[in-house]
This record gives sequence, structure tokens and C-alpha cells, in this order.
Amino acid sequence: MSNISASDVSASVRSDFDFSVDKFPLAGPDGMRTPWYALFRSDSMAVVGNGSVTSRYVPHSTDDVCALVDAAAEAFDGEIECKTHFRDGHYVNIMPSRADRVKVYGDADNIWPRVIINAGYDGKSFSATMGYYRDACRNLAMMRQVSGTTVSIRHTSGLRGRMNSLISAFNSLKESWGSLTDVISRLETRQVRMLDFLDQIYGRPTDEQLALDALGQSVRTVTVHKNRTTAIWNRLNNERDATGRPQLSGDVVSAWEAYNAIQGYVQHDAQAKTGFKGEFDRILRASRDKAVRKAESLVLELAL
Repeated sequence: MSNISASDVSASVRSDFDFSVDKFPLAGPDGMRTPWYALFRSDSMAVVGNGSVTSRYVPHSTDDVCALVDAAAEAFDGEIECKTHFRDGHYVNIMPSRADRVKVYGDADNIWPRVIINAGYDGKSFSATMGYYRDACRNLAMMRQVSGTTVSIRHTSGLRGRMNSLISAFNSLKESWGSLTDVISRLETRQVRMLDFLDQIYGRPTDEQLALDALGQSVRTVTVHKNRTTAIWNRLNNERDATGRPQLSGDVVSAWEAYNAIQGYVQHDAQAKTGFKGEFDRILRASRDKAVRKAESLVLELAL
């Protein structure tokens, strides 16, 4: 994974993805021919994806990914850097200029735009999503339920021949930054009771389980609930300190804080136990996490 500047975006992305994904036929018993094919990386011969494809499937190329990045660079006036990642598909984290910083609270709770390009090998359209990076918690998060923050790009051969439409798609995505920051600003003004918020997302142990725990019996559901709640509260208080917010006297916090506490817990605390410590792994897994999606739905009900 490497940082790259706008002046050599294509060359650097091409260097990071210096391999092709090729299609090979799958054989049955005794070499019997089948209609199915598997995808393999040309450099490592590692299998790409979790399933098979048909003879009609055409894997996209590194040049197609570079076309997407070039279109993003054009839309953001060349003021970008990138990080790349490959996990059953190409991912590119587009980081526009820090001039787009937005203050959410005081001088220490700041966010910057981030665009995640996903060019997978699952037969679906490519996508690009406008998200944010929050320095107080080191979270890169996507709120896909905010209208306009994701664009789909149909995968066809020769993407570079469609540059005008690609640039138009990324211009639309650039404009969604204003919509996203408007929502985030409203979340900072809405309040939630954190304990109720956690119960809505994760549920709570039954009275019987709590009674057994009070008697000194080990109840896994109660233990998980206590440990998770403690970790989220520690993260919430640490982030309040980092952003200059006053010390809590109860459990009422802004919806923005509550949502980021869940994001932070999933990205940094819960995933540390499962080995997902890389930045992109954390981001991708959090974007699919049920608790994160539920938290997003709950706070957006307050903001929209």
C-alpha cells in the first residue's frame, strides 16, 4: 500500500496493481469439461473471488482501474493522493486536498472527504462512495444511507473510452460531500442516551441472565455485553477528551459522537481480536457490519 500524488497517479496505481486477473477453465472428475471458470492472479496464481464464472465473463484490467482513478483526479482538480488495496478486487482510497476540511465541533473534531473506489470481480457494477476521515478517532467511514454518496459505474470493456461519463460520475460524488457534511452537522446537534442507543443496536441480556450473573455464575452473554459496553464507553470518553468536549455527567451525547463510538469500536477494538488490523480490512469489514449499519440508521432518523 502506498501514498501517491496526483502527478503520477496512473503510474503508481499501475505499479501497485502490476498483475492481471485471468480466467481458467475448471475441470470435473477425470478431466471432464465444465462450463465454469475460476479467476487467478497472474503474479501469485492466488484464486480471486469465492465462486466461479462463465465463459462470457470478462475480467476487468488494471487499465480500467486507472481510468477510474484518472477520472477522480480530474473531478477533484488533481488535488488528490491515493492508497491502494487488493482483496478479491481493486480498492482505491482517494484522498482529496485537506482544504476540504470541515469542523464538526471546536477546532479538534475535524473531517476530510475520502472516496473509496471498489472494482470487484463479483459481476456487480463498480462503485465509488464518498466517506469521511475523522482525525479524532482515526476512522474512515462511509454513510451509504445518505442519498447521493454512492455512484455505480457499469463494468464494460474499455472504460477509458468513457472518460467524460466517468468524470461526470465523480463530479456528482464530489458534490455529495456538501450533503454528507450537512447531515453530520445536524448529527452533532441531536442528542441520544448512549445506554439506550447501545441496547437498540446490540440488545441486552435477559433479566434471568443478569440474575445468574449477579449470583456469580458465568454467563457469556452478560460478559460480552459488559466488555463491549466498557470498551465503547472508554472510546467515547477518550474521543471527547481529544475533541475538547466537557466531561460527561450522564449518558447523553450527540448522535455524531454515538455513531463514531460504534464505528471506532468495530474498527479498532472488536476487529483487533480477529486479526483485521490493516486499514482497508478494518474499513471494509466495518462497512458491512450489522451494528454499524443499525447505528447509521438510528442516527439518520434523527438527522433527516
